[in-house]
Amino acid sequence: MHLYTTGQWVLLFFFYCFCGWVWESCYVSARQHRWVNRGFLQGPLLPIYGSGAILILFVTLPAAGNLYLVFLLGMGAATALEYLTGAVMERLFQVRYWDYSKQKCNLNGYICLTSSIAWGCFSILLVRFLHPPVARLLADVPAFLVDPAAFALTAAFTVDTVRSVQAALDLKEVLSKLTEENEDLRRLAKRAEVAAAFAEEDLRKFRERTEVEKLLLQNRIEAELQEQRQARQARRLRRRERAEEGLRRRTAAKLEALGNISETLEAARSSLGAAADLTEAALSERRAELDEAIERLHRWESAIRSRSARVYARSLRILDGNPTAKARKGWGEALETLRRLGER
Repeated sequence: MHLYTTGQWVLLFFFYCFCGWVWESCYVSARQHRWVNRGFLQGPLLPIYGSGAILILFVTLPAAGNLYLVFLLGMGAATALEYLTGAVMERLFQVRYWDYSKQKCNLNGYICLTSSIAWGCFSILLVRFLHPPVARLLADVPAFLVDPAAFALTAAFTVDTVRSVQAALDLKEVLSKLTEENEDLRRLAKRAEVAAAFAEEDLRKFRERTEVEKLLLQNRIEAELQEQRQARQARRLRRRERAEEGLRRRTAAKLEALGNISETLEAARSSLGAAADLTEAALSERRAELDEAIERLHRWESAIRSRSARVYARSLRILDGNPTAKARKGWGEALETLRRLGER
């Protein structure tokens, strides 16, 4: 019963990938009270379930008559696979796509006792009840169709995987850029504040106009109020429109902050000539420092204006399909910002 051709193993893999996607999508959608296309891939497949099912079948079918062995072998093999997959994906993409940190008896958030026991129970369910009728159906598939079907599914799966990996890399870059922008923006604001004080400008007015935290806080409050008003009316198109509007609003806030900071730095640079208490060397050093800050501001402005909404859309799809995803340390603010853009 456990001896299959390569093509048959491939068909079994995709069948259980699809079954896993149906289960996860329905379960998560019920908990989220909205439809969630669960998983890393864009298509209706969850490779962790397909890989887990194949691995469980491979190690347990020889001992199918002993349910205790089926439970232990299946639990061990699937748990090891889940841990390895979670660790590798986080290392590659700097995002944890599932997280058991809040569960009791977890290991690094990748696996937990509850999940492992579930894998063991699933192993018994699979070997004793689910797989036998599937095996009979597979045996009825004409041999000349097995390999072509396996090849076609593998080709489609490969294309989807390549696109999904690119989207995950885009998400990684977006999180990195957003985090870097926020940190650099705050540093430049502090530098502009010092320059404004040096130029004897009204520091209170400057802070009211350029305080980045205040602008971002106001932006978050406005976004949250708008989302609350529209929560029950949201649909896919409306959701996309709100995400784009949130992106435009956030971009406008950043550009406003950059413009105000740039204006202050320019004013501070212009006033350097009137600083009689500074030596020529000190003036040159101060001028060079302000020039460098102004140049960096212009680069950030250009980068923010040219950023494609399409990259954000792909990133939001990944986060939408993985509601419990967490970013690496330091990227949490950026990930939550993206998540709020995509919420209903």
